Amino acid sequence: MTQNTMNIRTSGLPLLDTDVLRTFVAIAECGSFTRAASQVHRTPAALSMQIKRLEETIGKLVFLRESRQVRLTTEGEILLGYSRRLLKLNEEAVQQFLSPSVTGRVSFGTTDDIGTRILPGVLAQFARSFPGVQVDVTITSSRENLDRMDSGDLDMALVIIGNEGQEARGEIIHTEPLVWAGREGGIAFEQSPIPLALANHGCIWRRAALDALDQAGRAYRIAYTCENTAAQEAAMLADLAVTPFPVSLIRPPLKKLEKEGLPPLAKYQIALVRNASSPEADVLSDHIKSAFLAMRPSAA
Repeated sequence: MTQNTMNIRTSGLPLLDTDVLRTFVAIAECGSFTRAASQVHRTPAALSMQIKRLEETIGKLVFLRESRQVRLTTEGEILLGYSRRLLKLNEEAVQQFLSPSVTGRVSFGTTDDIGTRILPGVLAQFARSFPGVQVDVTITSSRENLDRMDSGDLDMALVIIGNEGQEARGEIIHTEPLVWAGREGGIAFEQSPIPLALANHGCIWRRAALDALDQAGRAYRIAYTCENTAAQEAAMLADLAVTPFPVSLIRPPLKKLEKEGLPPLAKYQIALVRNASSPEADVLSDHIKSAFLAMRPSAA
């Protein structure tokens, strides 16, 4: 009887309108009703009515309205995560039944940091939406991926922009800060010369770190030269070195070194480079770009 009662109560809960959730996400990311209205092609007044309806539905305020911007409340922050997931699931469901069947094979190249951290989840979602597309992945350096693109061995690749001797190619789909990282509670950064764990010559992270330290007049030694980010992490976890790292890849017990007196580093960018278009490559490209777009923090 208790279980039956629970089912009845659950089925009586209101459903969240995906159109309203899409408006909510747009406002959260734009930080403004006016900018979001332009994005979703509606008036600010219409958006305001939708948000009022949403707040009435869940019984909580989702935005703090200020003179020139809006900020998410605590409840709004929680709802934003749910909204993005619900909209993504809705898109996958529609694609499953209404999208034309896409089959084929795509050869795809990427760098170690993307291929081991970000890409597995992206490809898992893609496989559920497009089970007829086979994706073959090669993980190597940006320069090697571009060489493989030129030889026709790859259909598309994600490469890091700004490597020495690398021409600007492709569409920039992600930008984020490059920061110093080290072990939480560690002392490697206090040593002089400071020990570094860096990738091989030609890596933009390596060049950015050495240029920053040279300009700051900070003594350093290259303690580890690594082929992949896992080796750099191992050096940091052992508190044997610090390293330049994208902020999105830092996980406890590693931390961003902010007050340790190290010189700031520039942002780094990821570009999607493609060869000839095909239906299977087009859908994979769109899926990858959507995944990186979802990684961007909200404007709140």
